[in-house]
Amino acid sequence: MKVCHLTSAHQRNDTRIFLKECISLAKAEFEVSLVVSDGMGDTKCKGVSVFDVGKTKGGRLSRFFSTTQKVYEKAVELDADVYHFHDPELMFYAYRLKRLGKKVIYDVHEDLPRQLMSKPYLSYITKKVLPFLLERIENFLAARFDLVITATPFIRDRFLKINKNTIDVNNYPLLEELHSADHYIQKKNQICYLGGITAIRGIEALVKACELIDGELVLAGKFNSRELEEKVRSLPGWKKVKFLGFINREEARKILAESKAGVVTFLPEPNHINAQPNKMFEYMSASLPVIASHFTLWKSIIEDNDCGICVNPASPKELAQAMNTLLNKHTKGLSYGKNGRQAVENQFNWAVEEKKFISQYHKLA
Repeated sequence: MKVCHLTSAHQRNDTRIFLKECISLAKAEFEVSLVVSDGMGDTKCKGVSVFDVGKTKGGRLSRFFSTTQKVYEKAVELDADVYHFHDPELMFYAYRLKRLGKKVIYDVHEDLPRQLMSKPYLSYITKKVLPFLLERIENFLAARFDLVITATPFIRDRFLKINKNTIDVNNYPLLEELHSADHYIQKKNQICYLGGITAIRGIEALVKACELIDGELVLAGKFNSRELEEKVRSLPGWKKVKFLGFINREEARKILAESKAGVVTFLPEPNHINAQPNKMFEYMSASLPVIASHFTLWKSIIEDNDCGICVNPASPKELAQAMNTLLNKHTKGLSYGKNGRQAVENQFNWAVEEKKFISQYHKLA
């Protein structure tokens, strides 16, 4: 079976799309191609043929109207049996592929209507009207696709109401990718945050908490705006921040091995409270204690597995208390880290999700 994954917004080495789904399909002896738009050219890697339609020139509107068309044209040219798309902006083109007699899979990474409610660049009225309209369009089209794959059980339950062929394939980590067997590595007096840096992911409270900690915060990722970066750099707590910018997966592995805990303290936005952030499970996979937001779902993961501390993400004082606990209490941190790693080995890993994922493709075949 010829399988073609489509994305107009993600990089070719995206963890979910390429490292997990595409490579898993290639290992299962499907003929796999991936269409991207990053300007890095065509290539073949780990059994996956990558086709580049060129980097988007311009902003979101250019990507929405121009890049999506190019991705669709390349998809038609490749003439696959199954098309698996990853961005809501490709929905209409995916429906056209369905009308051509192709099998189509919609991979829902985020709860789009709830995600839009948190976009800072949208006006108050737009945040009310746009999610309402897009949810109805998304539901109409999703009901007509052959399979809907969601990144969380919460999103799965939403789509099950409109398409019975819906399953969740969770973003659990690759078991050994970020886990270090180098026990000789001395933990530094630091806590890390790895990932995109935005206001709604709690960066201001996190840096303010650094004023009160007995160590250092290693911050790795890209700020989503220059204004936010300037604002955060001006905070007194920034003097205890080691900012690395964007790092690759191997560099991330090293930072995790050296740190005493990992932080994922998103603010209670509509798209966050029922999400399952990759970073939470990646910290657990690397045997790191987790400091996480005190959402009900997140507490059920962290506290039920005794692998970290849940706090109010908007409270620098609570954040600092949790950070100091894990910086200063070595035995407690080791216990949390061991429990988190065990939970990943038993339940929260890609090997478990991979079986579910591949079985759905065999059903389509």
